[in-house]
Amino acid sequence: MTQKITDLIQHGYVPPEGFAAPQPGVFKASTVFFPNVAAMRSREWKDKSAYTYGLHGTPTTYMLEERICTLEGGQQCVLVPSGLAALTTVAMALLKTGDEVLLPDNAYGPNKDFSRAELKAWGITCRVYDPMDAQDLQAKITPATKLVWVEAAGSVTLEFPDLVALVRICKAHGVCVALDNTWGAGLAFAPFDLLPGQEPGLGVDISAHALTKYPSGGGDVLMGAITTRDAALHLRIKLTHMRLGLGVGANDAEAVLRALPSIALRYCAHDAATRALAQWSQTQAQFVQVLHPALPGSPGHAHWKALCRPDEGGAAGLFSVVLDARFSRDQVDTFCDALKLFRLGYSWGGPVSLVVPYDLSSMRASWPGHLVRGSVVRFAIGLEAVEDLRADIAQALAVLR
Repeated sequence: MTQKITDLIQHGYVPPEGFAAPQPGVFKASTVFFPNVAAMRSREWKDKSAYTYGLHGTPTTYMLEERICTLEGGQQCVLVPSGLAALTTVAMALLKTGDEVLLPDNAYGPNKDFSRAELKAWGITCRVYDPMDAQDLQAKITPATKLVWVEAAGSVTLEFPDLVALVRICKAHGVCVALDNTWGAGLAFAPFDLLPGQEPGLGVDISAHALTKYPSGGGDVLMGAITTRDAALHLRIKLTHMRLGLGVGANDAEAVLRALPSIALRYCAHDAATRALAQWSQTQAQFVQVLHPALPGSPGHAHWKALCRPDEGGAAGLFSVVLDARFSRDQVDTFCDALKLFRLGYSWGGPVSLVVPYDLSSMRASWPGHLVRGSVVRFAIGLEAVEDLRADIAQALAVLR
């Protein structure tokens, strides 16, 4: 019996090589075996040439990192437990006491909160700039500025900045520019090559991406990625990533790997449905403004049209509306509660449509001049039938009449 137990643990069977299937294998490990001490001492994990410890990578995570590089157009990638972890890891890798980070005023809220709390406590200055005014960024960069965040489109209100101009300003000052590319998902535009064929190589230095959203596609995985093209920059991020002990579960990596082959199809479907609903929403009197980059008149539409694929698949699955200021907060909440297919919930990119009301005044330095005064509600469009979603919004609007 004792030998049988030992044999179960120390089993010598090794499956034959040569098995191939549509989905890659899933490797789960904290401990990684070495054949001898020499191998233990010589193996290198930083360049993905070998395996040393589960936290530093397995065949499953290496494969997902490489596929995210293909999606984003980068050369190196590290995986982290969430999209927010991607943003915070970048900051911790690149900033030190006395440095400054600049964020667009419409940046993802938790990134601003992290900068104003943790970074400030570490002696790092955080300021915001107007993403729709490139000269405002130009004026705010100082010798202490070491990192500039950009978003396209902006969080909640979906302004699309002149990304090319913002990147050029950062490059001229020698400042690292990082993009939160969750909205674009590597599909709407190429973050590392913004003007392919016109100005090759003009792009951001870092693309941070919440794989939680479109790459996962199921609303059931939390994960983020940090992608770069510069090897030295990647190493700085990777070493910080290692020191922080960040890792992702093999089953979560498997879920994203399984979803990636359909990301372009899903992204286009979200896009088409969202455009249809955003255009229809413009005809509803209760909505005094509809915010969606593909709509003429939406803030930054011309910049979106110049950079993204304007015909289809280049505008993601989000749009926001501004409800007339005559409606109280309680009335707006009642409208959201009256929706039946749209579920109240954060995040997006999954099959179920979502809605969230926002208090924009508490989120921005001042009310943006390009926005009509009122209450902002964001819709994240899933994969339901457009006709059903339109009918759901219409019946919920009845509570405001």
